[in-house]
Amino acid sequence: MRTSKRRFVQSLGAVAAAATLAPRTVGAREARRRRDLLVIGAGTAGLPASIFAAQRGASVLVIDAAAQIGGTLLLSSGQMSAAGTRLQRAKGISDTPQEHFDDLMRISRGTIDPVIARLAVDHAAPTFDWLMEQGYQVLPDYPVDGVAHEPYSKPRYYWSAKRGIAVLDAMRPAFSRAVASGRVEVLLEHRAVALQLAPSGAVSGILVEDSAGKRSELRARNVLIATGGYASNAALFEKLSGLPKFLDRSYPWAQGEGLALAESAGGYVRGAEKYLTNFGVILASDDVPTSQLARADFYPERRQPWEVYVNSHAQRFVREDVPSVDAREQALRFQPMMRHWVVFDQSVVEQAPPLIEDWTTQDMLDAFDGELPFFHRAGSVEALARAAGLPERSLAATLDAYNYGVHTGNDFLGRKHLPCKLDKPPFYAIRHQGTSITSTAGVAVNERLQIVRRDGSAVPNLYAAGEILGSGATQGQAFCGGMMVTPAIAFGRLLGQQLIRFT
Repeated sequence: MRTSKRRFVQSLGAVAAAATLAPRTVGAREARRRRDLLVIGAGTAGLPASIFAAQRGASVLVIDAAAQIGGTLLLSSGQMSAAGTRLQRAKGISDTPQEHFDDLMRISRGTIDPVIARLAVDHAAPTFDWLMEQGYQVLPDYPVDGVAHEPYSKPRYYWSAKRGIAVLDAMRPAFSRAVASGRVEVLLEHRAVALQLAPSGAVSGILVEDSAGKRSELRARNVLIATGGYASNAALFEKLSGLPKFLDRSYPWAQGEGLALAESAGGYVRGAEKYLTNFGVILASDDVPTSQLARADFYPERRQPWEVYVNSHAQRFVREDVPSVDAREQALRFQPMMRHWVVFDQSVVEQAPPLIEDWTTQDMLDAFDGELPFFHRAGSVEALARAAGLPERSLAATLDAYNYGVHTGNDFLGRKHLPCKLDKPPFYAIRHQGTSITSTAGVAVNERLQIVRRDGSAVPNLYAAGEILGSGATQGQAFCGGMMVTPAIAFGRLLGQQLIRFT
């Protein structure tokens, strides 16, 4: 059941309607006019770049392949992080960009791009303060040190009840004013097909195509590629990550076209080796991609594990109650297909808190009765292994070893929470698939966010910001809370405010 672009737009309902500007075509006069800045992508980075460039008096043209502004903010969780904000100070929290950077180095184990990450944290606080001035509201009791990811050393993690929509709502009025002033023009349902290059190699404009297939040339002194990532391009996703795109939850227009544009001008893509997944979700079907059916609660601080987790060899690969989110995710990274099975017995069903988030235990049992593809139950361990496609002897040996640890209090992986043996039939297994809905690899840029060639030289007049830089640049091979949305806004703001030269 793959989500089509049309059904995605329809599902947004009032949100999409509020974000939509009337699509229009390119006239002859527009094609001749040379703008100061042409922004490809009206999303997390493109909107602030346009707002601040217009404030400097620049003439800006924004194009987007979608029928509405907002990009991934329309479905993003909208997690943000920033150190040294006014909100922190008001709550008595002393924090600095240096401490934020040090945490990123610690959590990512030094795999972030230090230049790009430093630029992000240095400009995160003023960016967040600006959003607050525009009406952005965080949840009560925020900031906190983390949610769902490895925690920071200090509370610098922000979230809104309206998730990514709250960020869009905060930026929309300023963007609308810029459009009303005439400084910013918008072309929706227009896709950038190619960059136009001068003989010197400098970018001088783009070739665009509207929804009817009509192509037009647009001239500009500077071009910002803010098209987002490639996470909805299944072929490109598999090429760069090495794994199929299992989960269909990415923004439909994240097709990787911005990467191709950058490469056509001499830029290159980096960071694919930093690919990482979450600890796994339960998929709805065998289709690739498919939707998410549910996920287990893998957070020991909320629910201590009663089950064991095994890989395709039916071997345990992580201490199930390890408190580190990153440790669990890194352990899964080394497993075949980044896939695992949660295995338990009837004792767990009868005694443990519900395993699956937002499901009761009865809901889970109904799933086994409904013969869903990744829910397996059998009267013996060997029969369970056959049903789940796991090696019989290995699964039996794994459970025997675990039960020995329960009996002696000496688990071979060092697990502390050992509530009961797993020896009471029937036995159960639920397959979980590690997934990612963002783009790890991205185009290479320098400290001014100019797209660079492999020799380090900048492509004149060409910039990039947002997910097109890849999560690997600001998160490394880890999930660092708030380090995708915040850098995208900060970089867009920084480009429009000072980095792009209009004269």
